[in-house]
Amino acid sequence: MPRGFTTLLVERRPDRVHVQLNRPAVRNAIDQTMIDELHLVCADLEQDPRILILSGTNGVFASGADIAQLRERRAEDALNGINSTLFGRIARLPMPVIAAIDGWALGGGAELAYAADFRIASDTARLGNPETALGIIPAAGALWRLAALVGEPVAKEIILAGRILNAAEALAVHLVTEVHEPAALLAAAHALADRIAQQDPLATQLAKEVFHVPATEHPLADNLAQARLFESEQKFTRMTAFLERKKR
Repeated sequence: MPRGFTTLLVERRPDRVHVQLNRPAVRNAIDQTMIDELHLVCADLEQDPRILILSGTNGVFASGADIAQLRERRAEDALNGINSTLFGRIARLPMPVIAAIDGWALGGGAELAYAADFRIASDTARLGNPETALGIIPAAGALWRLAALVGEPVAKEIILAGRILNAAEALAVHLVTEVHEPAALLAAAHALADRIAQQDPLATQLAKEVFHVPATEHPLADNLAQARLFESEQKFTRMTAFLERKKR
């Protein structure tokens, strides 16, 4: 993975990658350069699967898409799905993705968080989709991911009526699963990553993959994944260790 990023701060560990969105002068607004650099991160994690932690800098996750660039985009840009293509790629990464949300996560920033497998927040977090106030729609996932996460009534309040959720409200509707003091947020994200890393990586990858297949593909997809795992060395090693612990 290239190390000369201009919009991201990247920390690599053997089992995870921590990516911080880093455009503090514009509250981490997502511009084309950040999109391109996140694609490079995805390419690396597709080749070498690891947990991904996404966070912001300076008390902000991402204030949204870069409005200066967004204003100049035309129909062809919309049809190219610039943000939606990236967020879909992040959602499909082999290993789980954790969004650690501090401060504002609005518009495209919120949609990036919705694409993660886990969302945890600081008590300063604010999440919402104000796109219709700018004459557009949230077309990078909110119109379908958000309803799946929080239900149609709350999703419509956010998308159609401009409601911004604070951390307590986001926790109450299960949009986030944990709330922490800002100073403790990244430690909590790494603690969650530690728990994920204790599982068998292949089983975790297949569980995530099958979790997201269409309903019509169950139970065949489950059985095919389980058949692969039933022949894996880790299955025998981990189950033998479990039985040995029970004997003690």
